[in-house]
Amino acid sequence: MKKTFPEGFLWGGAMCASQADGAYNEGGKGLDTQDLRYFDADWSAQERAMNRNRRMNHAKFQKALTDTDIEHYPFRWGIDFYNKYKEDIQLFEELGIKILRTSINWARIYPNGDDAIPNEEGIQWYIDMFTECHKRGIKVFATILHYNIPVHLVTEYGGWKNRKTAEFYVKYATTLFERLGTLVDYWLPFNEFNAGRFNPYNGVCLVEDEEKDYDSAVFQCLHNQFIANALTVKAAHRIIPGSMVGGMIARFTTYPATCKPDDVMQMILDDQYSNWFYLDVMARGKYPAYMERYFEKANIHIHMEDGDAEILKENTIDFVAFSYYFSQVSTTDQGWAKTSGNLIMANKNPYLESSEWGWQKDPVGLRITLNQIYDRYSLPVFIAENGLGAKDILENDGTIHDPYRIDYLKAHVQQMKEAITDGVDLIGYTMWGFIDLVSCGSMEMSKRYGVIYVDRDDRGHGSNRRYKKDSFEWYRKAIASNGENLD
Repeated sequence: MKKTFPEGFLWGGAMCASQADGAYNEGGKGLDTQDLRYFDADWSAQERAMNRNRRMNHAKFQKALTDTDIEHYPFRWGIDFYNKYKEDIQLFEELGIKILRTSINWARIYPNGDDAIPNEEGIQWYIDMFTECHKRGIKVFATILHYNIPVHLVTEYGGWKNRKTAEFYVKYATTLFERLGTLVDYWLPFNEFNAGRFNPYNGVCLVEDEEKDYDSAVFQCLHNQFIANALTVKAAHRIIPGSMVGGMIARFTTYPATCKPDDVMQMILDDQYSNWFYLDVMARGKYPAYMERYFEKANIHIHMEDGDAEILKENTIDFVAFSYYFSQVSTTDQGWAKTSGNLIMANKNPYLESSEWGWQKDPVGLRITLNQIYDRYSLPVFIAENGLGAKDILENDGTIHDPYRIDYLKAHVQQMKEAITDGVDLIGYTMWGFIDLVSCGSMEMSKRYGVIYVDRDDRGHGSNRRYKKDSFEWYRKAIASNGENLD
């Protein structure tokens, strides 16, 4: 029986290109869909809550296409990791991480998505950045698509609704395998696959009011992504023998609100439709039977081509990854209290505390999820995201005291250890936003996740200097001791 983290456990940190890189118009990069998300730092708390995670509409999309404003588009400036990566990776080495999870920006490799040849300047930047990681003893966990696709694919082809986008994606992924393959240790084709359903602009880049049958469009996009995912697995295994290619969801650990049978049944359905469906297709290689009833009831129609079933069956993932921030409850009670979550609204659990943004903290839910996923798929498991968003204060002496984050991380690491003792094959943990970056959901810089503080505000103003928080030293010791020293 294992009672400690295994030797070689991959302690790390996670970030993504659109939230960190900035330099949206440098190095030959094209405009991408996250570059079009608008935010106003003058919004009141109520306006911020109302506007966050709103689905994209035609008017906002068209305005953003020609808007040269920087301040109101936070994903255009990020934390300027594009230009500061060497000093940041030096900090990552000091922290002691074993692996960096970051994403590759499609629009930096193929600016329009359908270009005949890749942008060599973009490829070289990733070669240089990944080489810097390896030089400092840090493995690379590359997400091929973390929401953002080149805008041209939306305006010219309709984005993921069009099967051609899947073809362009596979070409893009193949280019990465051929040019960056030796520099990447773990591959993830899609971030949080289920985001296509719970946040369709992020997940599948749909502009809502341009769709006649929105729900069918969402699932058509998802089907095309499933095919792209499977063909990417196939390409990786062909080009890089022995490569590890995973599948990821945003995991919403779900409990029945009561022991009433209707609530328990609702929990099963919510789990299937919000979580398991996506992993079942990627790990088991076929659409699960329970989705037939869902599609019929919701009047959802998906076009599948001849051979799609074989593509899914023959190209399943090598490991399962997920993000975990909170849990939720399921109930048939329509009046149940709500709370915020990772890009969604969730039913509130009265037994849990909440963060400043209403996300309920549930470390035991992480252990539950780890057991459920490993029992279901018998594949190695990787926690690709986990962390606490909070408002941190930079003191006059350059210190940042964040005991709340240390408490959060400590509790979750302890439950990871319990899951390993349970028998789960957990291979890695990349803490989300281990360096502060623009929040994906709220678009705020002030919602900070990192153990490294970045001096920028919600307008992108500030020195952009990096500072180590108290949690930096805590995480450094935890990593150095392989999870034994959590004090």
